[in-house]
Amino acid sequence: MHLNPGKLMLQEDRWPGEITEPPFDISARVPWAPDAYYLSIRPSFTLDPLFHAGTYYVQEASGMFLAFALGQITEQQQKLRVLDLCAAPGGKSTLIQSLISSESLLISNEVIKTRVPVLYQNMTKWGRSNGIISNNDPAHFKKLSGFFDVMLVDAPCSGSGLFRKDPEAAKTWSPDVVRLCSQRQQRILADAWDCLSEDGYLIYCTCSYSKEENEDILDMIFQEFPCISIPLSPDPEWNIIETFSDYAGAHGYRFYPDKLLGEGFFLAVIQKKQAVASKHPNKRNRSSGRISKTAEAQISNWANMESVHYVMIGESVHAMPVGLANDFDFLKNNLYLKKAGIRVGKSGQNEWVPDHELALADILKDDISSIDLTKRDALHFLRGELIEMHASGRGWRITRFQEQCLGWVKLLGGRMNNYYPKSWRIRQ
Repeated sequence: MHLNPGKLMLQEDRWPGEITEPPFDISARVPWAPDAYYLSIRPSFTLDPLFHAGTYYVQEASGMFLAFALGQITEQQQKLRVLDLCAAPGGKSTLIQSLISSESLLISNEVIKTRVPVLYQNMTKWGRSNGIISNNDPAHFKKLSGFFDVMLVDAPCSGSGLFRKDPEAAKTWSPDVVRLCSQRQQRILADAWDCLSEDGYLIYCTCSYSKEENEDILDMIFQEFPCISIPLSPDPEWNIIETFSDYAGAHGYRFYPDKLLGEGFFLAVIQKKQAVASKHPNKRNRSSGRISKTAEAQISNWANMESVHYVMIGESVHAMPVGLANDFDFLKNNLYLKKAGIRVGKSGQNEWVPDHELALADILKDDISSIDLTKRDALHFLRGELIEMHASGRGWRITRFQEQCLGWVKLLGGRMNNYYPKSWRIRQ
């Protein structure tokens, strides 16, 4: 699993003294990813309030090699436009968002509509304002010629690399499934290639062992498009196996469970060497979507206003970094967006109502009025149940567990209303 650096809990690989009951035991660091650890046992994350606060994401170790690859081809403070084309459930998107600068833009796209809610939930928990979630077919990105500096394609695959983890999955595997996946992977890459900028990077990965889904796909790209293979330099002690495709000699990196601590995985990096007529955002109409002075005054009580641009989308106010306003205007006219920046709140019948996204966001003020919960009360809150009164007065309060925000409650004199989203409530 990897920790959220914006909500970091560990201090030099140790739990701070105020956390008397650590949510899990940490066995060792994952060597190729920052803030990433192996777990000695798999605890019940559903019953851990810190998981719902977005302090960490449970992810397979091999897949986090993405962090190493991204670090090899980009600089930490570089302003980037990044596309995670097949993003649900969101593990790799949360990892990317932890690594790129706050001025960079991440588009997390999911083709399958029914998988968008889990992506939305995980990205909301991560709390960054520089992300957008879209629900589009790869072919829709043709309209964004040369727009992205980095494109991750974690391609749908036959899943043979996960058979040790999930033996039941082997029952559905067949050569026909491999061929079908290979055809799908080729279509996805061909459809989305145009949106990558000249000298932009494609990071391609699967959890399959099949050559037809890995090295052969790299050769297809080289046969169709001008590009070069980018070698990476993993530590030899990691026991990652470097391979080369038959036609182009493109570098690939394979993970085998008998050689390292992780499941089966494949990753390669290709750089586009093709001139493109880049489409860039037009200058936006600064008067469009501006929020009212009343809303601005209310938001300033709860959210940081510096370096953030606020805009009306429907009835809600959304926040995003100032430098991404033009990009948002451009993207909303070309893609079907499900989330943009942080939804801050909206005007209610008698007052301004904060949104759950704001409760978990990096723009929430540190000194906002809050209520500290025990683990017992935190779980009651996450179930949507009543919790014992811990504060007097009236108005909106943030609930916290071990200094991490969970969501909103509203004090009404003698009672407290729970505003944790109904669709997010835990059932255990």
